[in-house]
Order: sequence, then structure tokens, then C-alpha cells
Amino acid sequence: MTPGSLDRFLKKHHRVGLDSNILIYFIEGIPAYKKLTQRIFESIEAGQNQGVCSTLTLLEILVQPYRKQNETLLNEFYGLLTTYPNLEWMDMTVDIADTGARLRAEYGLKTPDSIVMATTLRSGATGLIANDAQLKKVKELNVLVLDG
Repeated sequence: MTPGSLDRFLKKHHRVGLDSNILIYFIEGIPAYKKLTQRIFESIEAGQNQGVCSTLTLLEILVQPYRKQNETLLNEFYGLLTTYPNLEWMDMTVDIADTGARLRAEYGLKTPDSIVMATTLRSGATGLIANDAQLKKVKELNVLVLDG
């Protein structure tokens, strides 16, 4: 993916869902994705876009610091993720669970993916940024895949 296609996507979709791997790449500064994820989060921080995440994503991100018993890293992650400007965390609701079940049944998604997709849809977002090409089969959302 080129920075230009990312910019076009961000311009087209003011409110975007973020899959767990996007936050992990950003937090860990993964070199292959560093420029792209920095661009995403700069746009969110500046208010050009609104980011939406499921609290399931927080669960996935916090596993490593807990596993390593690294309280410093855990506090850094919490501090960054829960206070980041224009990044909204959504709890799972009955409506999200129902939408997720429908998406899982219709598209054969894994449960975590169906929850992230349903959260994005129910938030009113029209786009999702991820790095899983399987998610592109969901017709209800425009999915941008970093490796796509």
C-alpha cells in the first residue's frame, strides 16, 4: 500500500475502525508499517479522523505486557491507548454481539474479527483499517489492508 492510497482512504472515511494489529504495529514501531501507522495516528490525533476500537482490541494488546509481567509497559500502553485524542473505545453490546454473529455466519469470520467488524459498523464508521485480506470480503464496510 502506498501513502497516497492511505491518505485517500482517510479522506473518504472520517470515522474509521482500527483492527488490533494496526495498534500493535503503531505501539511497537514495527519498521515495515511505521510510516503508515504514524500517518494514521497523526490524522486521528489532529482530529482529521476519528478512530474506533473494540475493547476486545485492548484485551489483545495487553496480553504481552501481562505475560511478561512488565508493569511499566502495561502502564505505557494503558496511558497511550486510553487517553489518545479522537480514539473511541467501544464496549461490546447486545447489538454488537448480534451484528458480529450475523457477520460471522455470513462471511465465516473468526469471532474476534467479527466483533471488531461489528463494533466498527455499529459505531457509524464506514471504513476499517486492518492487515487481514480476509476482512475485505465483508461488503458492509470498506476495508483497507496495509499489505494489500
